Amino acid sequence: MMDFVLEAWVSGIIEGKKLQWMMGRGAPWQAGEKLKLLFAGYNGTRNTGSDVRVEEMLRQVRRILGPEHVELTMMTFNFDRSRGYFEGTSQVRLPDIFPPFLANEVPKHHGVVACEGSMFKSKFANALATMMIGSLGIAAAENKLSIGYGAEAGAMDPLVAKMCGRYCKDSLVITRNEESRKILRELGVPTELGTDTAWTFEPLGAEYGQKALRDVGWDGRTPVLAVCPINPFEWPVKASLAKAALHSVAGAYKESHYRGPYFHNAGPAADRAYEHYLGSIARAVAAFRQKRNVFVIMVATERLDARPCKRIAEQLGGAPVLTSEDYNMYELVSILRTCRMIVSSRYHGIVTSMPALVPSAGITMDERIRNLMNERGHPELLMNVDDPDLEARTLSALETLERDGERIADGIGRTVVRNLKLMARMGVYFEEEVQRRYAEFPTRRGEWSWEDYLPPMSEGLRGLVEAYS
Repeated sequence: MMDFVLEAWVSGIIEGKKLQWMMGRGAPWQAGEKLKLLFAGYNGTRNTGSDVRVEEMLRQVRRILGPEHVELTMMTFNFDRSRGYFEGTSQVRLPDIFPPFLANEVPKHHGVVACEGSMFKSKFANALATMMIGSLGIAAAENKLSIGYGAEAGAMDPLVAKMCGRYCKDSLVITRNEESRKILRELGVPTELGTDTAWTFEPLGAEYGQKALRDVGWDGRTPVLAVCPINPFEWPVKASLAKAALHSVAGAYKESHYRGPYFHNAGPAADRAYEHYLGSIARAVAAFRQKRNVFVIMVATERLDARPCKRIAEQLGGAPVLTSEDYNMYELVSILRTCRMIVSSRYHGIVTSMPALVPSAGITMDERIRNLMNERGHPELLMNVDDPDLEARTLSALETLERDGERIADGIGRTVVRNLKLMARMGVYFEEEVQRRYAEFPTRRGEWSWEDYLPPMSEGLRGLVEAYS
């Protein structure tokens, strides 16, 4: 019921903003002004993937449009958890009950860039999809720049899908795969094909990752296996005023409480599936460790993941748990790139390690890791979180990572370079949309290479481009 209230509330705001704009209210961009862009996303929760994506979007937009021509602002749930990130970008707090915030904040800007990866899907939370649609829809209603950047679309509840089709039809959504384009095209939403934006991220150097691993017991020689688990069965998150009231008054629903009026999926079926998932991974890693001398670490690239990390570590008889609460994105990605192999249920646990050619396998809850593994040509390294034979399949994948690391790294290198070029093409689409919406904006003139549409690339990425182009 609360999801419906949020959806109706946001829809009403968009309709109201459209009417106000038609009546002459609002301030369009004027030549000579800095272009004020609001980046709408899921930041300030220490979700490494979300933070890395936005960091690279901001760098790319500044590179393309010129830092002297733009004024960038991003949303955050918690200033403390995004402090030290997103240099040169203003941050504004996104409250749990977001419709009034969107109504007030979006009109202050000349455009919105929606930057959450899981942008249009009900798998995680209808509220998140509603917030993305609302941000884009208000900007479009005011005839402003409205771009979804590096978006993914999946199954949506009927009302959310209807909102997406109605309020994003004047936006441009650059998706990170063809499957998402197909879903959005069927809703009448304009799309172009792009990719994720984490590919250009540069963490701290390898020396940091090596030191961090030594600090938790690594001997400096034994191959490191990183495991990045999640709780795939606590989604979707749904808003509930009744649960929120009981939680506030009597402490009920403590285990499933997410934040504010939002609660995770819970119940006996979810618990059984979760135990199977944790136990399967733990037993597979234990069996692999008996055959191969590896140093196992558990990595929580999102704060919530510390719980499954600790559960698996206990079943293994102890293993270091490294979390995004304790390590920032520059540090945590450096650690991942120092590993010899990775098995992950976090999409960005895989993506951010790929520029270092770390062999990786995925245990997926949705289409993101599946699409990536198919793109790499590594379907044998893909498992589903609810596979009955998850233990055996995970053990087989670990043995493949160890045995065929060189072949896997080759597929990874080619995929990274292909996605760098797709990310550059996204930059072209972005620049063209700015020109279409604001013809007088001073975009760059002359001939530019594809690399000029990316944030400045590291030496390591340039080496991959040379090797795999």
